[in-house]
Amino acid sequence: MISAHAPVGLPGMRVPFTLLFICGAISGSATLLPVDAADFLDQGLADPIDPSDLIAPPAVIPSASIEASLTPADVKEAEESAPPLAVIPPPKIKVVPTVVRVITGEASWYGPGFFGNRTANGEVYQRGTMTAAHRTLPFGTKVRVTNLWNGRSEVIRINDRGPFVHHRVIDLGHGAASSLGLTASGIAQVRLEVLR
Repeated sequence: MISAHAPVGLPGMRVPFTLLFICGAISGSATLLPVDAADFLDQGLADPIDPSDLIAPPAVIPSASIEASLTPADVKEAEESAPPLAVIPPPKIKVVPTVVRVITGEASWYGPGFFGNRTANGEVYQRGTMTAAHRTLPFGTKVRVTNLWNGRSEVIRINDRGPFVHHRVIDLGHGAASSLGLTASGIAQVRLEVLR
């Protein structure tokens, strides 16, 4: 049995506390003092604590003081005090077109002699347009045209009928032909990808 004034713990417990004190002093931090459990026994601090002493009684607020603290002028409508809602724009979704058909063949272009004329769908043909003529594709169809000689590629809208030379697959407008690099040669081998 251990007496009330006998040191608690092993006799070698003072060494770690002493080392802890020395380490604290060397590091320059707050001073650490060695503490032994026997120090608490002398002061009566080792007595168990009753858990009911730790619970504070509930605070009682008279309801009259609560009612008196608010007046109708103090109450605001939610619309007045609420900050305006931020408008979040819908996310931008880039739709990648689907290739529904691929055609390979020779392309030509038509230019200065046709500027100002109407195309088959009624538009006025102008210099620099990214349009083309095709025999069967519906007007407004988008076609990715790739020049197989130089690798250049553009998306072009069908707005006219043609070409009227049998072995050609598409007749490009001036802007499309310039972008694809075939205005000088007049013709080129191309791949058409019909997009949806």
